Amino acid sequence: MILRDFKKEDAKIIAGWIRSEEELYRWSADRFNKYPLSGDDINENYAPQKETGRFFPLTAVDDQGDVLGHFIIRYPREDDDRSVRFGFVIVNPSLRGKGYGKEMLRLGIKYARERLHALRIDLGVFENNAGARHCYEAVGFREYGRRECEMPIGSWVCIDMEKI
Repeated sequence: MILRDFKKEDAKIIAGWIRSEEELYRWSADRFNKYPLSGDDINENYAPQKETGRFFPLTAVDDQGDVLGHFIIRYPREDDDRSVRFGFVIVNPSLRGKGYGKEMLRLGIKYARERLHALRIDLGVFENNAGARHCYEAVGFREYGRRECEMPIGSWVCIDMEKI
């Protein structure tokens, strides 16, 4: 597996992995609020953020170039270049539970440390997404807070996690 920069063509593949409204919100919180999600929706969301130079969408691919997973890294605060946040973490549903998410995150951590010089990485995971939380813990993320989040389909607890 390698990480490469996200390409516009990846968006259609990624959107196809989101098979329900609940999965949409687990993946994106309230950033899209549209189901079904299309590749164009992802590209339209990413375009202005990429222009800031503080938003890095990445795609995990195998040796043949097949898309395995995806996530973004962003600087959450304008005044802090040492902390980054992972988001929109997703793996092809047919590959979940096989270690691909852990490998993708390990590569992402390396990218954040070596290329972005991040000292701290954080992310949020909903309490109702135990598989993702387990994956994050397996690569060293630890809980540092909880908050209630109002989603269009209900109120969910978000667990904030960090890796220092």
